[in-house]
Parts: sequence; structure tokens; C-alpha cells
Amino acid sequence: MTAPGVAFGARVGLPGARDLLAEMLPTLRAFAIPMRTRFRGITVREGALLRGPAGWGEFSPFPEYGPRESARWLASAIESAAAGWPARVRDTVGVNVTVPAVGPERARELVARSGCRTAKVKVAEAGQGEADDIERVAAVRDALGPGGRIRVDANGGWDVDQAARMLRRLAAYGLEYAEQPCATLGELARLRRVVDVPLAADEAIRKAADPLAVRAAGAADIVVLKVAPLGGVRPALAVAAECGLPVVVSSAVESSVGLAAGVALAAALPELRYDCGLGTMSLLAGDVTAEPLAPAGGRLPVRAVAVDAEQAARWESDPGPWRERALAAAEFLR
Repeated sequence: MTAPGVAFGARVGLPGARDLLAEMLPTLRAFAIPMRTRFRGITVREGALLRGPAGWGEFSPFPEYGPRESARWLASAIESAAAGWPARVRDTVGVNVTVPAVGPERARELVARSGCRTAKVKVAEAGQGEADDIERVAAVRDALGPGGRIRVDANGGWDVDQAARMLRRLAAYGLEYAEQPCATLGELARLRRVVDVPLAADEAIRKAADPLAVRAAGAADIVVLKVAPLGGVRPALAVAAECGLPVVVSSAVESSVGLAAGVALAAALPELRYDCGLGTMSLLAGDVTAEPLAPAGGRLPVRAVAVDAEQAARWESDPGPWRERALAAAEFLR
């Protein structure tokens, strides 16, 4: 069953979303911000910003996403700009530091500098070996000390046998959970039966026709929810409510405008057991606001973000292609 208001296989968005987009399209500003470290195969994070009566929204689907998948991201941007967010139940949210597929010394430095007590470590990077992953996780454990929490994220890069082998080896470093170690729900379900490390589903939810299938498949202990791929804060809350599993809110490496929507989701969840993957501004070389959403002491404040004209101008790019992407995605808005 699909969560109420989340039409993943058909059309998405607020009622009247296409009319709202038409009103906001003249405000669109595009950005291209370099990444400090290559992440998800990209070195520049690109996207667009829309301004509406409730503030700013971000539309930043990755380059490979077509109009149908991008429609969810557009719906999220329209929700932020036109409708704002639901009431919050907390004023700050705990976050992890994200450690890309870097060498052990750089990993240790990122963790030590972050002030966070939880680290998400990228593993299964193309072109790297298992030893690279083990050295990186060991360095993170060294930086955190015995009381810190480590979660690893393979982005579906392992098959079941390799995932089982690697998680058994990495368990020596005290894993909180493993995020998307295998690509499919079937693989996750098989892996879950043979390892003791809790499993979290990310891509298996945000790219699924029915994001609730993960529970039916017995494929995960935790769900990772990202606002933009789910169509906004309200649809993500509906998925969380019906999924019935603990939630980790994560980012898609957005600017602070997009991050603010993720923080709004984390703030509105009735229960939030885990630190969130929202401390990602350190991955970007700049921002579109004068007051970035950067963690202090491992926590982020819950607040709206205003685009700063001077900062946005530093990273401004041609808005034409983004208007075209938005209009193409709008065909899948209701």
C-alpha cells in the first residue's frame, strides 16, 4: 500500500502544483557549487531555487534523473516555497558527519573537525578495494573513540556474499548499522538473515514505486528518508508513519535551502532515535545563503533559510536548462 498523498507511480505534488510552479518559475535561480571531495561520482552540485509565499525551495535532482523521477524533487521544492512545513516537535536535531571514500588520514581529520559523535562512512566505492574500506572505518573509529557511533553506506555496491563478508569484518569496529549494502529488496532480505549488523534501506525506498515494500519484504531494520526524492516533507512523514520502522533522515547533498527541508522532516517526526545524515554542508565549497546550516556540537537548528543575493551570485549558473527540467517534470505533477 502506498502512503496517502504519495502517488509514486503516477502524479505527485500539492493540489494545484503546476499553477504554483507557473507563478514561481520567474524567480528560478540556478547554482553550481563545487564539491570539496568527489561524491556519488560528481564534483559539482547543481540545482535550482524557487521562491514562493512561504520562502525558498530547492529543485536539484541528479543529472541522470528523468522527468518522472525529477517530479518528486520538484514537488518538494514547491511544497517548501509555497506551503511551508508541518509543526515541529523539537528545536534541534542530531547529525552525523559524512566521510566520503577518502584515505584514512583525511577520514580521521574530517571526523575530528566535525564535532559529531556519529559518522557515516562511505564504502564500496568503484575503483577501491575492501582494504580501503577497512582502513577508512578503522581511522574513523580511532577519531571517534570507543563511545562514538559508526554507520557505513555502500549505496548498493555489494552483492550478498561480499556484503556478508565485509559486514562481519567491519563489525569489529562497532557498527550502528549498514545502509543499503545491496541494491535490491530481495538481496537485503537475504543478507538480513545471515548478519547481525542492522540494515538500513535508502535507495530501495526512494527509487521504489512503492516505498513501503521494504517492510513487507523484511528487508531492513531502519529506513533512510530523504525529503526531495519522496516529494516533500508531508509525503515523507506519511511514509514514515506507515512504514513502522525507525527513521534516519538524510540529505541529497543539497544547499542549505534543501537541507532545511530535511531538518523540517526530522523536527516533525514523533520519534527520532538516530542522528540524521543532514550535516553535509561541509561537502560543498560554498552555499547560497549567508548563514549555512552547519552543525555545532553535532546538532543542527530547525529554521528556514533565506537565499543571500551575493552568495547566490557567486555560484550562479545558466537557469535555462533548469527551467526546461522543471517544466518537463511538471508534466507529472497533479
